[in-house]
Amino acid sequence: MKSKILITIDLWIERINQVFVISAGFMVVIMAFISTYGAIRRYVFRSPDPVSYEFGCIFLLVSFVLAIAAVERQDRLLRADFFLDKFSDNIRNIISNIVSPVLGIVFFGMISWISFGDAMYAFKIGQLSRSSWPVPLFPVKIFIPIGYGFLCLVLLFRFTVGMANIKTPRKEQETVSNV
Repeated sequence: MKSKILITIDLWIERINQVFVISAGFMVVIMAFISTYGAIRRYVFRSPDPVSYEFGCIFLLVSFVLAIAAVERQDRLLRADFFLDKFSDNIRNIISNIVSPVLGIVFFGMISWISFGDAMYAFKIGQLSRSSWPVPLFPVKIFIPIGYGFLCLVLLFRFTVGMANIKTPRKEQETVSNV
């Protein structure tokens, strides 16, 4: 029963993760076109466009925060392999699947909480960027708590699977860790 619940949650997390990664990929493509447009305007037509730089920065930020959970899903974000190689497999499992997710949830949870308040404040006052073409900052700022909040969800799932692997016998660990 526990394994079916974890598999179902894992499937939902993976679906959301794929949507975020595809969205981040589209933003990188858009960012490439915008940067190309800005470079052509600057070097060919001698008429720099500050909007292309600003939109490039915005798309870079949004693509980063949407894709960071995918990096964690691949077990490549919160790792220090040179440090973990010095421990036995059991200690390495506890550090990777229990201690690291807890510390990550605390850190990224604080970032999510603070950035959500900042996004709501930007919405409340109608904050705009300080450029030649002012951009509303609320849509940009709301992606930070969304991306980091989803990262916290991924870390919570990793913690849950890590705790399930500690409490289950050795044979069941293999099926639960395949989730």
